[in-house]
Amino acid sequence: MPKRDVRVLQVAASDITIAKLLLPLINNLTANGYKVDSASADGRFARELREKSHTVHSLPMSRSLSPWKTLKAIWALYRLLRKEKYDIVHVHTPVAAGVGRIAAKMARVPTVIYTAHGFYFHDNMAPWARRITILFERGLGKLTHMLFTQSTEDAQAAVQYGIAPQQRVVWISNGVDINRFSPREDNSAVRERFGIKDGELAVGFVGRLVREKGILELLEAMRQAAQKMPNLVLLVAGDNKAAGDRDLETQQVVHEYLNSTDLPFRVQFTGFIDDVEEMMAAVDLFALPSYREGMPRTIIEAMASGKPVIASDIRGCREEVSHGETGLLVPVRDADALGQGIVDILKSPTLAKSMGEKGRERAAQYFDEQLVMDRQLWHYARLVAERHPYLAQSQDALIGAENKTPGSDQIR
Repeated sequence: MPKRDVRVLQVAASDITIAKLLLPLINNLTANGYKVDSASADGRFARELREKSHTVHSLPMSRSLSPWKTLKAIWALYRLLRKEKYDIVHVHTPVAAGVGRIAAKMARVPTVIYTAHGFYFHDNMAPWARRITILFERGLGKLTHMLFTQSTEDAQAAVQYGIAPQQRVVWISNGVDINRFSPREDNSAVRERFGIKDGELAVGFVGRLVREKGILELLEAMRQAAQKMPNLVLLVAGDNKAAGDRDLETQQVVHEYLNSTDLPFRVQFTGFIDDVEEMMAAVDLFALPSYREGMPRTIIEAMASGKPVIASDIRGCREEVSHGETGLLVPVRDADALGQGIVDILKSPTLAKSMGEKGRERAAQYFDEQLVMDRQLWHYARLVAERHPYLAQSQDALIGAENKTPGSDQIR
């Protein structure tokens, strides 16, 4: 029987995940001889990828946990897998990770990989909800041949809670294109583009306007900081109109807050932007006061851009931010500490510059995207050699991968 290429399907709930997070992996796998398709909910980004000759299958996928929608997505993906007969299914994001693994089991896909971009359970959940979520992950772990985690804490938790045995858990970290995100000597043009006035100090935020991203605490922190420092502006990149059905209450509170006539700082909404590097170049400080994260890419983007960062002291964030050196870590939901941290950094240009420079160094050392790609390619090759010895990549890919280390140094 002639050897053929390994066929891989990348599965995510949203097409923006495919386009903005998974495309480097897809391109690296393709360059190494794998045949890679994707599957997600349809949308603008899926259409753009198809125009560039990528195969993106449309699924009735939703980020919500609606039982009916979930069953429809499982059935649709099962039919796709039976038809296309992929060798490897690689799932991402919580809902798609559940849907994908169940469908792959039903379709008898030989190998299933799951990247935990951040386990849904976290320390700030209600204990009963946390236990249920862990049990859910443990059950799905039995359908997983390899678990990639971006966070070292997630890798430890996976073993501790019986989600996967040590030999099937691989820490890959997260990264960005270090050359795309880089410090700029002159950022006057991008500041003007985003409406930042001369003399203003800009705090940046990237994300959905939902409660768990800490947007309410950030608004209150900005109000407090503005009492001590004039000319503050909050630059928000993302959706400024709809947070979706999941968090309409927060959307309403945000809009009411911003409609206040006595707000002591300005807010600039950019809407969704493709060139986040431009926004990062424009701000003086980046803030991410989330309740839950995996290994947030936005923090790495800010650090690579030479910006100080203030973030919640939670999993992922504390692996990226070196407290007191590249930025500050503050307690979750603590608007007072967040506001004081904003003041402490912005009132001292020397401190802000030093944190930005050290953040850039840290990003280049630990969070270069190519390091993350090399780790994944190495383990892909190992899986193929072990589980698919009859396929074309089984030997060539492994030999090529052995020339690259899987990256065993942990983040410090």
